[in-house]
Order: sequence, then structure tokens, then C-alpha cells
Amino acid sequence: MSRRRTRALRAGVVSALLPLALAGCVSLPVSGPVVEVERQSTGEADTGGAAAIDARPPQDGQSPPEVVKGFLDAMQAWPTELATAKEFLSSEARTTWNPQGTILYEDALPPAGGAGRVELRVGGADRLDARGAWLGALSAEEDSLAFRLVLEDGEYRIADLPPALVVPTTWFEQRYRQVALYFPDPTGTVLVPEPVFVGDDSTFASTLVSGLLRGPGPSLRGVVSSQLPSGLRVDLSVPVTDGTAAISLTGEASAFTPADTELLVSQLAWTLRQDPDIDAFTLDIDGRPVRTAQGATRFSVQAGDRLDPVGFQSDSLLYGLRDGLLVAGTPGSLEPVDGVLGRVPLGLRSVSVDLASDQVAAISEGGTTAYLAPLSDGGTGATEEGAEDPGLADVATVVTGTDLLPPAWDVHDRLWLVDRTPLGAVVQWYGEERSGVVEVPGVSGQQVTELLVSRDGSRLVVVVRGPRGDSLRVARIRTDAEGGVAGVTRARAVAIEDGASRRIRDVAWNSTTTLAVLNRLTDVSAKVVTVGVDGSPGGLDGITTTLSGATALAGSPAPGARVYAVTDSGLADLNATVRGPRVLDEGVSYLDYAG
Repeated sequence: MSRRRTRALRAGVVSALLPLALAGCVSLPVSGPVVEVERQSTGEADTGGAAAIDARPPQDGQSPPEVVKGFLDAMQAWPTELATAKEFLSSEARTTWNPQGTILYEDALPPAGGAGRVELRVGGADRLDARGAWLGALSAEEDSLAFRLVLEDGEYRIADLPPALVVPTTWFEQRYRQVALYFPDPTGTVLVPEPVFVGDDSTFASTLVSGLLRGPGPSLRGVVSSQLPSGLRVDLSVPVTDGTAAISLTGEASAFTPADTELLVSQLAWTLRQDPDIDAFTLDIDGRPVRTAQGATRFSVQAGDRLDPVGFQSDSLLYGLRDGLLVAGTPGSLEPVDGVLGRVPLGLRSVSVDLASDQVAAISEGGTTAYLAPLSDGGTGATEEGAEDPGLADVATVVTGTDLLPPAWDVHDRLWLVDRTPLGAVVQWYGEERSGVVEVPGVSGQQVTELLVSRDGSRLVVVVRGPRGDSLRVARIRTDAEGGVAGVTRARAVAIEDGASRRIRDVAWNSTTTLAVLNRLTDVSAKVVTVGVDGSPGGLDGITTTLSGATALAGSPAPGARVYAVTDSGLADLNATVRGPRVLDEGVSYLDYAG
């Protein structure tokens, strides 16, 4: 999660920026209030592989800045514990302080101030919410964190402070990892991943369950819901024994129907399967075990596959256009499909196959017409030479426009289109029984160059072209219980880390929560970087590479799917550690996965 931006601290003190004494866990001073310790593996808390850190309590006679620094140091205890940090607080603040998020900073000036007030000025700071969801950078006005101190029994203690953990980014990177909390969409037929950062220690499972219990929040109303009743909380922790997590919740909850139970189990299973130590789980609420209709009380973390965010048993092939015909297969082995579009060149420039591999949406060469056709007709379209292919009768025009971008499908069989009209982008969707134009603030009326829709149907991703550069934007799609589009939220700009390219050539899915972005560097070279859909940096598992001749990307959110760059000489596998000769598919003019 390395940051690539540096924000100047106010009043021209950039050159004076100094890391705090504890900017990282490798060089912690043994004489300070926080000490790295060597732990025996037997009987000690799991630290997730990171160095354990013991926090030290306040010392007699500390000045106000020293008290604040000691408090900041104590928040870096690992495995996490806040009891020592709270000893630096006043008696009242000790009982009321409840961190509702995390502030990460790259650099900071030493705490400074007098008897009543101390300030900590941070640089390169970002914020996470209480669940660990990425909220983005602090504003310049928020870069100064204030602490009010009072005297208690002759010692300075902190009486007023930010409602968040405040830790260095380096410390955080070594101890937290990005995972997802899974929430059902309003139809209850698919789970939607919401990315969060979670501490990788013995509390990992407890934190995941607690995150689910917090719910998706009001900003995602209509986008996702939760099967976990509000008001429940984890009873102490979620212990894991012999691969089974025992989830015990307290609070009121009404009885679950069989369908409710299946959805609840699926939501927990998808979330908990991210812990490699968990194979199954049990669940009880106020001492009453949750059971399936068959009476089972132990659930596999592999439950709920039909709610797969990438589409249950969805297609994993590549599809493209070669010599005007629709081809499918793997790199180096693309063959015409067994359908009318694999036999008759209709003058197409882009195609998209639905997740069930039933239908193809195709855009005409001029971008003025969107067609729908069956992917396969079983060869019934064979004709005598010169006769019209009978499969052409199944090719339907669904919309005409000005300049249609490549289309996209989601799990609800909704087809998404963006028409680039003289007045700007018009976003449209088409379902089996309903369709319509949807207003997307920040997208509609803009100059849009790329369109993606997440397979779970919850995210719309676009690239908006501006006079000085391109902007990657993400909006959330609100769905009704029948799978219709109820609205779309305002699109939020996502900062692209590790590159200041002003032009984006293409964007593709790298996972359900990350995007691969092809940035133009020069006329002949480009750079691919990975960014989270929430705006968080792509992380060490993301793609960062520079290559020449790249014009487009082909990517899929499915686990194990390869991300390819389409170049002048063929395809480059961007997931390969060592990139050998590119796999050639001569004459291919367009290529992508289903969806």
C-alpha cells in the first residue's frame, strides 16, 4: 500500500518534515515507551508474522508533548491492545474514547504545544472508517491533529483527542491486509464485496464478523443490504479451533426463515473463507444455535457458491473479433463461435458476451447501433453458398445512437451502454423486461471514453476525459428487489497511484475490488497500474509494469484469470513474473472476457 503522493505541510515546513521516532517497527528504540519483543511461538498471541510490540505506560513527570508522543507510541502495540494507550487519557476520556476509524500518516513533525494543547502535524495522511474501509486523503485543514490536556494528580493527561487510531503507514502496511466484507444485494441473488483493511493477528476472524455486524452503512442503501440483524454484537471474540470458528452473538434477533438462514450463512462463509485457518463455522445468537432446514449447525466456508460475485459458473473464455467474426477461446487458440456472429461478418467494432454465455451484445463499426444475438445456434445456420444465413433473423437491434462504447453485462442479465452524444454521455441499461436511461451525476453529460460494470451489478466504472487529463470514476448502482435499476449514486473520482499520466487508454477488472489501468506515457509506451475501486492503492499483489505498443487491456475479476495487454505484436500476460514471447492471435481487432 505504498503511497506515491507527498503533501506539503502548512507554513512552508516541508523541508523540516521528520518522521516520528516510531515511523516504522524495525528501528524502535529499546529505551522508549514502545519496544519490539521476541516472543516464543508456544502460548503467545498470533502476531500475523509482524514483529510484536509491547506498549509502555506513562512515565512520571512527562511534559504535554511527551504524553502525546507516548500515547501515539502506545497505539502501535501489536497484537492490538488499547488498555495501555488509555492510561495516557484523563479519567473521563478513558471511559468515553472509542476510536471510530484510523488515520494513517507517512510523515509527522514531533508533537508540539504548551500545557493545555498539543498539535501533531502529519503529511501524506489517509483515513479509514470504523470497519476499515478506505475513505481517502485528509484535507489540508485536517492535517493538524489537536490534543487537549489537563492535570490529574499532578500529571498531564489527554482530555480531548481525535476519535481515531493514529498510526504510521509503514506500521500499518506490515500488520494489516485488505480483504472484503460480503453483503447481499437487494435481490438476494448475489453477494457484493466491500473492501476493508483488517489487522492480521489472532483477532482477524472477530474483526471480520464485527465488520459485518456494523452493516454496509446508509451510503450504500439500495446497493447492498445485510442478513445480520442490527443490534447484534460479538460475544467477546470468535475463537478458531481445529479449523472451526465459533461465532457467538448477543442481542435480539427474530427467527430466520430457511431462505434467510441460507443467505446469512452464505454472507458469513464468503467473508470468513478469507482466513486460511478457517474451514467451517458455527453460529449461535443469545445461546441459540442457528440451524439449516436439515438441522445442520456447522457450515462450510465454501457455502453459497451460487451467490458468487463474479457470476455462478460464469464463462471464463476470451472473446474477440477477427476478420469481422466473433471468436472465442484462449490466447493463441481463438476460433469462430458456433453462432451467426461466428459466420457472418456484420461490420462490428466491439462485442460483449453475457455471463451465462447465451447472448452477445455487439456494436456496429460506426458505433451507431447495438445488436443482440445468440452466442450459439448449434450450427443450424448452415446455408448454401449465396443464401442468406437464417441466423440473421435472430440478430436484433436494441438501440441506435451516436457513438456507443463497448457494452457490459452484469449477473442480473442487464446490458449497460454509454452513448457519446454531442451533449455528452448518456447511460442506458436493458433488462429482459425493463430498460431505461439513468442519470449518473459526474458521468452523464461528460466526455466518457471507457465503461465497465462490476459483474455483481453494484459498480459502474468510467473514464472521463477532461481538457487537462482523464479521470477514473466509480459510481454505485442501486437495484430493486426484482433486479431493475433504481438509480446510480454520484460518481467519485479515484486517484491513480504510481503514475501522473494525463491520459488513460483502457481500464479492466483485475479482481472484484481492483482495476488495472493502462496509462499512456508516450506515443509508443504505456504503464499499467492497479488501483482499488474504493481509491485505495493496489498493494503489492497489484500490477505495475511499463510496456510498449499497448493499446488495450483484457481483464476479468474471476480468481486466477489472467490480465492481458493487447499490443501491436500480440498479447502480453501481465500476471506473469517473467514475460516471455507474446502469444499471437493474428488479425484480432478486439478482445475481452465475458461481462
